[in-house]
Amino acid sequence: MTYEEFADSRLTALLRYAVMLTGDPHQAQDLVQETMVRVQLNWRRVARADSPERYVRRMLTNQYVDWRRGSWMRRVLLRAEPAETVVVPVDHAQATADRDQVWSWLARLPRRQRATLVLRYYEDLPDAEIAEILGCAVGTVRASISRALATLRAELVEA
Repeated sequence: MTYEEFADSRLTALLRYAVMLTGDPHQAQDLVQETMVRVQLNWRRVARADSPERYVRRMLTNQYVDWRRGSWMRRVLLRAEPAETVVVPVDHAQATADRDQVWSWLARLPRRQRATLVLRYYEDLPDAEIAEILGCAVGTVRASISRALATLRAELVEA
């Protein structure tokens, strides 16, 4: 398999995964782009791996965990002033509000905990594979998931 074939077949899935990690489609695109540049530069090593997709997913996850350490990535998020709300008899936006609240809670988790939750519940990976991607022990993965879920439960109770 060539780099071009790999990119054509897996780019969409990697982008979806990155969106789940970052919570922002634009940052996800930047993360995937930077990772794919590294993949292309190291393609021979990636292609020799038992599972190139798993290897690239690990690269992407490591890139995400380490990404914000550089000062260039520290940005101020600008948000528009909220529009005046119009009272609607039936609230169709509750699902969107709930989703936004979950995104907010996920954004406050440490990056490793968020990565473990995304790998477990979005990518549906077993603990051993998550541990391999994150480069840690299976027990660490389980503890990280447990802590993340406890934090989310506490946020839910407060809300």
